[in-house]
Amino acid sequence: MSKKPQSASHQRPEKTEKAPPNSLLIRGGRVIDPATNTDAELDLLLRDGRVAELAPRSKLIGHAAETLDARGLVIAPGFVDLHVHLREPGQSHKETIATGTAAAAAGGFTSVCTMPNTSPVNDSPEITTWMTQAPRGAVVNVFPVAAATVGSNGEQLTDFFALQRAGAVAFTDDGRPILDDRLMREALSLGARLKVPIVQHAEDTRITAGASMNEGPMAFRLGLRGMPVEAEARIVERDIELARVTQAHLHVAHLSTSAALKSVRRGKRDRLRVTCEVTPHHFTLLDDDVGEYDTRFKMNPPLRSAADREALLAALADGAVDAIATDHAPHAAHEKDVEFDRAPFGIIGLETALGLAITRLVRDKNMPLRRLIELLSTNPARIMNLRGRGTLAPGAFADVVIFDPKKHWTYNVAQSLSKSRNTPFDGWTFTGKVVATIVSGNFVYRSE
Repeated sequence: MSKKPQSASHQRPEKTEKAPPNSLLIRGGRVIDPATNTDAELDLLLRDGRVAELAPRSKLIGHAAETLDARGLVIAPGFVDLHVHLREPGQSHKETIATGTAAAAAGGFTSVCTMPNTSPVNDSPEITTWMTQAPRGAVVNVFPVAAATVGSNGEQLTDFFALQRAGAVAFTDDGRPILDDRLMREALSLGARLKVPIVQHAEDTRITAGASMNEGPMAFRLGLRGMPVEAEARIVERDIELARVTQAHLHVAHLSTSAALKSVRRGKRDRLRVTCEVTPHHFTLLDDDVGEYDTRFKMNPPLRSAADREALLAALADGAVDAIATDHAPHAAHEKDVEFDRAPFGIIGLETALGLAITRLVRDKNMPLRRLIELLSTNPARIMNLRGRGTLAPGAFADVVIFDPKKHWTYNVAQSLSKSRNTPFDGWTFTGKVVATIVSGNFVYRSE
């Protein structure tokens, strides 16, 4: 599933005699770990699936069976994607856990949190457990996010306790928001008891029925029903007030509007446990990009206005946004190749996330790499309480991404490791490329 292994310097790894097996020395790269306030050229030693040692160049005490020269590259904690759709069980014509996690590895992600809108919906411990079993062929860590209500129908809460025991790290009805105030309050209260986040797809579907893009001049010109920004803002505002009452952790998925962002900022100022994520396509594209009914640009939340995008960019820089998540949503070609209002929402995004982030945020907006790694790794691991991940501290899991922040490359979706091809970024040239991805000390992706 991963591409043919090569070392970061495109040389064969050196072998060191009399070194412990299952060990790797990554030498001479720029190690950036916001969790430990590290940003320096260091040697990193991995052993038996854990971080064993970090030291200045040539100062390590331990030895390794394999050495990788990472000079000129960035070494960071493996990225954690809070929001992916791996489509299994039931929709393997779009994606499988094996193909989706292979694409994740190619994008530098060592852990992914998979949404429950499968077929059947992941509302039972049996499905949660099934997702993480070895026969699924995952090459990165898979953390299921279970349905908050039975069948994601918004009527009865699932058994949070049993689902958490089976491995669920959070709860959501992603794509089908919990509209009932009482039920959402109960979900938040249970989340607070279990110390897990409740993830909300913020959309008041009572006012978006039949809508297929952002409400604005482009929707008017195309004759399409648009989603008003109020549909997102109202749900975020309500949920923050419920989080205030319950003292729960509310996580807002794929936030896309300035209005909703204002509510998140207020919640943070009031020291509520409110976090949010933004996707690369929302900080890059606009609703005008839909052009002539191009379904590759159809997603939910929809692409928004220039003013909304600028608000998101500012919040990514100043800390109001906590994480970048892809909302990787694969669809088969025949499903997207229909009229715009009939096509499903969503695009793939695991392999383009870093390139978009470095190009749009680091290169164009001068975001420090440290802040970018907070958004892609450190903060997502904290949001989902993934202890031992999102850091390279000694003893942490040996989940590592190595990337070249200056590498120019062109994305060719025909070579994607995902099973689907629904992306608006085919043929785009990016700055910033993943060189290698390591999970539990083992290479799961090496660039050619």
